[in-house]
Amino acid sequence: QDETGAYLIDRDPTYFGPILNYLRHGKLIINKELAEEGVLEEAEFYNIASLVRLVKERIRDNENRTSQGPVKHVYRVLQCQEEELTQMVSTMSDGWKFEQLISIGSSYNYGNEDQAEFLCVVSRELNNSTNGIVKEPSEKAKVRRLLRR
Repeated sequence: QDETGAYLIDRDPTYFGPILNYLRHGKLIINKELAEEGVLEEAEFYNIASLVRLVKERIRDNENRTSQGPVKHVYRVLQCQEEELTQMVSTMSDGWKFEQLISIGSSYNYGNEDQAEFLCVVSRELNNSTNGIVKEPSEKAKVRRLLRR
C-alpha cells in the first residue's frame, strides 16, 4: 500500500485482460495466444469462483476435444420447395446445422405459379463412442427428406 492508500498488485497484466473483461460483462473471452492455465491462475489469485469454474470447464472441454482427434462431419442434402424452407430449418434437430441453400429452380407448374425449389445442405458432427466405433447420426433427416417428396 502506498502513501495514498492504493494497493500495488504485482501480477502479469497479460492474463489480467480476460479477468477484467469477465468482471465487466460476465463473458469469458480468451485470445488463442493466451494460455488458459494462466487465466485460471489469475482467477484463483483474485478468488473469482465463478470464473475459476468457467476456465476449468473450458480447459476440460479442450482436453476432451484434442483427445478425440479431429472432428468429423456428415453432410446431408435435402430438396425442398420454397414454402417448406422455414419449417424445415426451424425443425432441424439432433445437432444438425444449416450450411448452405442452393436454388435449383423448378420445371414444374403447380396451378398458375411456379414454386422455386432448393437444395438445403445441413451438417452434423459425428459422435465417437467410447469403444472407438463411429456412430452415424439419427435417421430423422432422411425421413424428413422422404416425407417431403
